[in-house]
Amino acid sequence: MARVYNFSAGPAVLPEEVLKEAAEEMMDYRGCGMSVMEMSHRSKTYQTIIDEAEADLRELIGIPDNYKVLFLQGGASQQFAMIPMNLMKNKVADYIVTGQWAKKAWQEASKYGKANKIASSEDKTFSYIPDCSDLPVSEDADYVYICENNTIYGTKFKTLPNTKGKTLVADVSSCFLSEPVDITKYGVMYGGVQKNIGPAGVVIVIIREDLITEDVLPGTPTMLQYKTHVDAGSLYNTPPAYGIYICGKVFKWLKKMGGLTAIKELNEKKAAILYDFLDESKLFKGTVRKEDRSLMNVPFITGSEELDTKFVKEAKAAGLESLKGHRSVGGMRASIYNAMPVAGVEKLVEFMKKFEAENA
Repeated sequence: MARVYNFSAGPAVLPEEVLKEAAEEMMDYRGCGMSVMEMSHRSKTYQTIIDEAEADLRELIGIPDNYKVLFLQGGASQQFAMIPMNLMKNKVADYIVTGQWAKKAWQEASKYGKANKIASSEDKTFSYIPDCSDLPVSEDADYVYICENNTIYGTKFKTLPNTKGKTLVADVSSCFLSEPVDITKYGVMYGGVQKNIGPAGVVIVIIREDLITEDVLPGTPTMLQYKTHVDAGSLYNTPPAYGIYICGKVFKWLKKMGGLTAIKELNEKKAAILYDFLDESKLFKGTVRKEDRSLMNVPFITGSEELDTKFVKEAKAAGLESLKGHRSVGGMRASIYNAMPVAGVEKLVEFMKKFEAENA
């Protein structure tokens, strides 16, 4: 069958050329007579794969030497605990809650110390980003935490919060590598790769060296200490080897596309096609305050649950997959990550116009 346009929020669309390349190498990776899926993570061949992946990621973002790159397991959700376990020296941290994942991270951190919710957009169903220019940052806070792009609600921090000198920790799962970023503004940046970079099972953590110490909360498991993984070059135990290999291919694809500046331009073009239609549509409307709109996740509604259900069903039949909104908000959501082609967004808008004409 023909490939569909996959608007899933994650696991999500991957670049076709990456999938084809992986398919070609599935039985025999570069003449070694086996698949990367079968390969020892202690082999020289695999060491080259993970080293190249890290080098390409460093080049894409511009990561300086005083930051470490880790390829870990447990998904972004495991970082909700790992961050306070490793960073909460004073047992105080400040959280900006702009969606379900930031809220879960805040709740998890509350188990390890005093987690202060210093700003939130929950009052309007997380449909905006609060003003973070002058927040009541705690004097003894070990860090300030954000989820930079909110997959479920379709909001994005366009300006990073003023942390008043405190370390910024950011979950960037759904906007990872979608635009240029100044990593030096962050102490820790992390994300599950299954939205914009690779298959589920890998979380990438970029962490400043001074935050990696043996001074962790008592009882922190060996596997949940950043130093464990830094010292072992992400190979302390068997890593998600095949997932990292695919991430490496996506990094090379991004470099070939022209890097993060070029991919941001492409993402802005795709988002404009969809948002411009939503702004003029009589039937569909976006749910996010304009200035806080994400380039990656676009939620929208018709105002009728019945019509929303009909739309999702008919869109699926037309080869437009996974447009149902998250169960907590309903409606629809189109995730238009790096690998979603412009043609996919154009096809979606074309279908939306047809649906509107038929259901006006």
